[in-house]
Amino acid sequence: MNITKSVKVSIYSGLVSVVIGLITFTLNWNLWEFFEGLLPGYNIFLFPGNLTLIYFWHPIFTEEVNFWPKLLMLLLGQFVVVSSCVAMISNLYKFFDTKLHNKQINQDK
Repeated sequence: MNITKSVKVSIYSGLVSVVIGLITFTLNWNLWEFFEGLLPGYNIFLFPGNLTLIYFWHPIFTEEVNFWPKLLMLLLGQFVVVSSCVAMISNLYKFFDTKLHNKQINQDK
């Protein structure tokens, strides 16, 4: 897996997480009365975005941020966290795969 493939995979994963987060947020917003609270799985699907809202955006801004900027911050955090994690995991996979491959070549000699 070369670096450009790793970057593509991480960006596509981030975009998929943003779409999933937007769908989850919209369903939660429209079905609040039906479930009498949060949609089941809401906190799981939006965990990366909620992490950035709590630990990155909240200390910078106060809670009086309007709806659309806060939604944009949530989705941006979702994209950045998921893309970073996927890039890190794919690079670790590439590192250990080449290390294991080199170890097997050295044993065969």
